[in-house]
Amino acid sequence: MPRLVYVALILLSLIWGGSFYFIKVLLHDFGPWTISFLRSGCGLFVVVLIMLLFKKPFGFRSIPWMPMVVMALINTAIPWSLIAFSETHLTSSMASILNATTPVWTIVVGIVLFRSESSRNQWIGVGVATIGLLVLLGIKPGTFVSVNHLGLICMMAATFCYAIGSQLSKRLLTGYSMYQISFGTLLTSVVASGSMAFTTESVSVTDIVSAANLPMILGLGAFGSGFAYILFYYMVQKGSAEFASMVTYLVPGTALIWGYTLLDEVINWNMLAGLVIILGGVFLASRTSRKKGGLA
Repeated sequence: MPRLVYVALILLSLIWGGSFYFIKVLLHDFGPWTISFLRSGCGLFVVVLIMLLFKKPFGFRSIPWMPMVVMALINTAIPWSLIAFSETHLTSSMASILNATTPVWTIVVGIVLFRSESSRNQWIGVGVATIGLLVLLGIKPGTFVSVNHLGLICMMAATFCYAIGSQLSKRLLTGYSMYQISFGTLLTSVVASGSMAFTTESVSVTDIVSAANLPMILGLGAFGSGFAYILFYYMVQKGSAEFASMVTYLVPGTALIWGYTLLDEVINWNMLAGLVIILGGVFLASRTSRKKGGLA
C-alpha cells in the first residue's frame, strides 16, 4: 500500500476533525442554515472544478433527481444545519464525539428500517457504544445528563439523518460515479439550505468575505466538503474501503485537539473514556460487514 495513503488518512482526519472547529467559529456571525449553505456552495465549486479539469461527465439529465433530492436533504443539508445548531449549545469536542456514533446508528437503521441482516457482533457493538454514550454524557444514578438537552437532541438527530441517508444512497443512487453523486448532493444542498438561509436568517456578504471568516468558510467548504471527497476515494482506490473507513476512529481525536488548542475547550475524563468506549463499540459492530468487504 503506497505511503501516500497514510498521509491522506491523516490529512482527512484533520480536515473533518477541524470542521467542528470551523463551525464553532462561524456561528459568531452566521446562522446554522447559512453555514450549511456556505459549506455546500464551496464544496460544489470544488467538485465542479475538478469535474471540468478531469473532463468527468455531469450527466445532469440522466441523474434521478427525485431520489437525489431526498437523499441529499437527509444526508447533507438537514444534518449539516443540525450540527451547526447543536454547537450553539455544545462544545465542538462534544459534538465531534457524538458524531462518532453515526456508524452504530447506521447499523441500527439498516436492521430496523431496511431489514438488513444482523449479527451478534453488531448487537454487542451497539450495546458497548450505548454504554460509551452514557459515560460521555456523564449520566449518574439519580441524574439525567450533564450536557445541554437541546444540543444533544440535535446532534443525535443529525447522526440519525446520516444513518438513513447512507442506507438510502446504497439503494437509490447505484450506477452513478462518485463525481455525479457529489455534484447532485451538493447542488441540492445549496438550493435547500440557501432557501432556508435567505428566508429565515440574515446573510451578510461583508461577513462572508471578512478576513476572519473566509479562511473558516474555505476550510469547512472547499476542504471539508470538496477535497475531502478526493482524499477519501483516493484511499478507497489505492488502499481499500476498510482502510478508508478508519478515518471514523481518528476524526473525534483530531477534533478534540482542535477544540483544546484553538478554542480552549475543556476535555474531561468522561469525554475521553466515552470516546474510547464508543469507538470500541463501532469497531465491534462493523467487524462483520468489513469482512464482507463493505461499510456498515
